[in-house]
Formats: sequence, C-alpha cells, structure tokens
Amino acid sequence: MLAFLLEETLGLIDMLYSHFSQQITSYSVKKPHLIVALSGGVDSMVLLRLAGMYAKEKQLECMAVHVNHGLSLHANDWEVSCASYCKELDIPLYIERVNLKVSPQESLEEVARKARYHALEKYMQSNSLLLTGQHQDDQVETFFLALKRGSGPAGLSSMPSIIPLKTGYKCRPLLFTSRQHITEYAQQHQLTWVEDESNQDTRFDRNFLRHEITPVLSQRWPSFASAVSRSAQLCAEQEALLVELLQPKLQLFQNEFQGLSIKQIEPESLASRNMLLRLWLKLFAIPLPSQTQLHILWNEVAMAQQDANPCLELGIVQIRRYQGYIYCVPKYQDLSLWKKALEGKIALPDNLGELELRAKFSNHEKSSILQLRAPLPNEKVEVRFNVVGLAPHPEKRQHSRKMKKLYQEYEVPTWQRSRLPMVFYNDELAAVAGLFVCKAFSGQECELLWHKPVSE
Repeated sequence: MLAFLLEETLGLIDMLYSHFSQQITSYSVKKPHLIVALSGGVDSMVLLRLAGMYAKEKQLECMAVHVNHGLSLHANDWEVSCASYCKELDIPLYIERVNLKVSPQESLEEVARKARYHALEKYMQSNSLLLTGQHQDDQVETFFLALKRGSGPAGLSSMPSIIPLKTGYKCRPLLFTSRQHITEYAQQHQLTWVEDESNQDTRFDRNFLRHEITPVLSQRWPSFASAVSRSAQLCAEQEALLVELLQPKLQLFQNEFQGLSIKQIEPESLASRNMLLRLWLKLFAIPLPSQTQLHILWNEVAMAQQDANPCLELGIVQIRRYQGYIYCVPKYQDLSLWKKALEGKIALPDNLGELELRAKFSNHEKSSILQLRAPLPNEKVEVRFNVVGLAPHPEKRQHSRKMKKLYQEYEVPTWQRSRLPMVFYNDELAAVAGLFVCKAFSGQECELLWHKPVSE
C-alpha cells in the first residue's frame, strides 16, 4: 500500500528518475563523466533523457555515442533518429561506423558486441560511466541463457549493475526496472524510438525467450522477473564470497610467472580445486572452461606422466605443464620454416621482439648479451627457429650435447624451445639467443642482443 501511495504521489516519471539518480549516486565515482551508449531503441532513448536530466541537475558532462554496425537496411535512419533527439536534449552525439568481419567460427552477435565496445572505448576517461540500457527483463533472459549452458553461480549472477573497464566503468542503471515501466515512461513523454527488426527473429535464443517463454511465465507469476533478479543477486553474492575466501590461496599457489603449483593445489577438495582453477583461468581473460575441460585440465595435463608434454587448448590459449606448475600460454605460430638474414637489427616473427648483431663497443658484461666472433666475409648469417637434430657444443662445456638435454639444463619450458632464435653462420649453429654461444664461434668481436617485448 505504501509503495502504491508513493507511486501515486510521485508518478511513474518521477519514480524512474529517482531510481536512476540513486543508482548513479551509488556508484561512488566522483564527478562522473556520463557516456550513453545510444542505439536508438526505447531503452537507450529513455536512458539518454534520464542521464541528461541528472547531468543538468549535478552539473556534469554528458554525451552520447551511437555505433552503426551497418547490419540493418534502416541503420542510417537510426543515426538520424539519434541525432535528432540528442539535438532536442542539447546533448553532444558522436557516431562510430564499424565494419564487421566474421569468420566461420565466430558469432555475428559476439563480433558486433566487441566492435561496439572497441568503438566506445575511445571516449572513456578514468571517471567515465558508460551507461547501457539493459533492464530487468534482459536480466531474466541472461539468467535463462546461463541456465541453458549449465552455468554455476558465476554465470547465474547474470549482469552486474557496474563493472570496471580498462578505463572507467560500464554501468546498467536500469537493471532493476522492468521493460514495461521503461516503455510507459517513453509513452508518457511522447518519445520516439526505432525498432530493430532483428529483435523479432526467434531463431536467436534471446528473442525466443523474450517472445515465447518469459511472457507466459510472467502471466502465470507476475513477480517472476523480480524473483529471478533476486536469485541472480544471491548467486553474485555467493560467487563474491567464494572469491574472497579463495583469493589468498590462489595468490599463495602461484609463482612469479603466474604458474599454478600442482603440489599445493592437489590436496584441496574437488570443489575447492575446481574453483581455484576457474579463478586462475579468469586472470587471463578467457571464457571459463566447461566441466569436461576442467576435468581434462587436471587429469590429463596436471596429472600426466612426468616425462609427458601435455597440452590443452582453450580457445586462444593453451594450458601447459612444466616443473610442477601449470601455465596458461598463447597459441604460438609455427616458426619452423621462418628464416631471415641477420644484418644489424631485424624484427622477429610472432611478437618475439628484435634480434641484433653488432660490433662490440662495451666492456660491461651483461647476462642478456652473448659475445661471439665476427662472421667471416664468406659467411652468411641467418636466423632460424626450431631446427631439429642438432647437438651443439656450448663454449663453457667440455662436450657437445643434444639440444633437448641442453634445454632441460637451461630450464627452458617445452613450449618456449621452438621460439628461441638460432643464429647460423652459413649452415652451422653459432648461438642460441638468450642461452649460449657455440665453442667454435666464441669470441669478443660481436654482441648478440635479443630485445624482447614486455609480454614475452
């Protein structure tokens, strides 16, 4: 009854703005810079009006960004609609046009989403709040999609109200407001908006839920959306508690290269170990693995035979094991056919930096610099990778030895061995960058420097 009287007093219009204002204030960002992701749909048009009112009241900067993906025949009309409304509200509008390239392995929706946020990032500052128009009904759909995938508490948490980005924050201030209330607000204000025709296509899972499933559930149980929203919040709280309790262990179990100790994690219970593995993988910003993949990661990578070289591919990364630790590494290019003449400084492939052979000019020895004799006039100096069948003789050893044994002595992880630049004088190995100079090519006339990128 009290809520009814309050709504009668303030009216739906004031209620929605009051709720929006409370949400923005709760984000605790000092003097926020408001950026509205403006699609032209009813949710974003209402969001723009509320943001404009709030910015005017608090004397804040507010702007809108419209991303044109070019996917609809009406895309240019949407631009015009957004520009017209921004002009009416006296809010600056910036338009970004993107070209999408979708591979057979990719989802159009996912590619469009990434392109959209890449375009929006240009306008972000440290105090920016990127406002998007997701609402309570969207949260219900996201919850169901997570349920369909068999997600745990992390997935069922659905969408948070605020998340940090590389710069600034992404915010969903309408997340606890129903689609019906947003539409009623727009109608009361006589707003005009565009309708994306693809939203009617029930071949897409989200549209199927929106048109075929949630209306039936809401008709049967009018408070269904609110109940799902509460469940999502409870799942988020449970996930946050698990992270809080296990984060100290995760930090303790890692080495300086973010490798995860098998010996330390093995005594953990199955539930604890799986959660620690998920938290660890989350550090690398990759999609979380399925239960099956997690099982393979532990039993076939971490627990593989000691002389094995196990590898599990997870999207764009690989999980590898080395000296009692598991590592998450990129999927590298095959460099076995790559070769290039070494004249001065050259760029190495696959983000390996630069390699330089120069006349020695410093008497200061550095561990990262190898010294060797100058090439003879008839010797061609060349860089290659992963040349097999070699048994070099490092200058500080009494005998030659196979490369596999030398890699083990130098403690080079198996996945890095094929990425070490090998310098040849004619067809004889003279040095392996970062490791050693061969005895026959020992000298002090030249320096071999490997300028590695920070990420390598």
